[in-house]
Amino acid sequence: MMFTSLPIIISTKNMLYIFTGNGKGKTTAALGTAMRAVGEGKRVLMVQFIKGPWKSGEDVFATGLEPRFRLVKMGKGFVGILGDTLPREEHEKAAEDALAYAQKEAESGNWDIVILDEVHNAVHLNLITKEDVLEFLDAVGDKLEHIILTGRDAAQELIDRADLVTEMRDIKHPYHKGVKARRGLEY
Repeated sequence: MMFTSLPIIISTKNMLYIFTGNGKGKTTAALGTAMRAVGEGKRVLMVQFIKGPWKSGEDVFATGLEPRFRLVKMGKGFVGILGDTLPREEHEKAAEDALAYAQKEAESGNWDIVILDEVHNAVHLNLITKEDVLEFLDAVGDKLEHIILTGRDAAQELIDRADLVTEMRDIKHPYHKGVKARRGLEY
């Protein structure tokens, strides 16, 4: 078998990536992209919109990559499920604050890539609007090399705007057999 080299194309255009769908791997894909970018000297900020105060593997991972990678959890946890007792207004405020924080940081010039983790969930749950996210993209798009949006149920307007969209599709998952999420794999 003969391998040929593909030409390396370097784009100066910033890109919008979307990882969506009902399958596992959206945050994992964003973290993998972040790890690769940090390895190339890029500075990456990940703002989490839904994940709450519980610890996950990415929290430990993030501390080892500072200052080139920062993970900021701004969500209050799952909304209306798994024992959530917070008033909806607290979840809405957290999502609004997360988007405002991400915009301020994106405009600071301190980051090459900004990841809005589970932002699609926040939009789908009406914590923020898709128009809010589109305004964010308009405001910071030329200030960043790349923007990554993750979460289920990406709005069509955001998909249309993206340069790359990957849909994770759930074919088989232990959760369907009653197996709970496992530390180090699902969180």
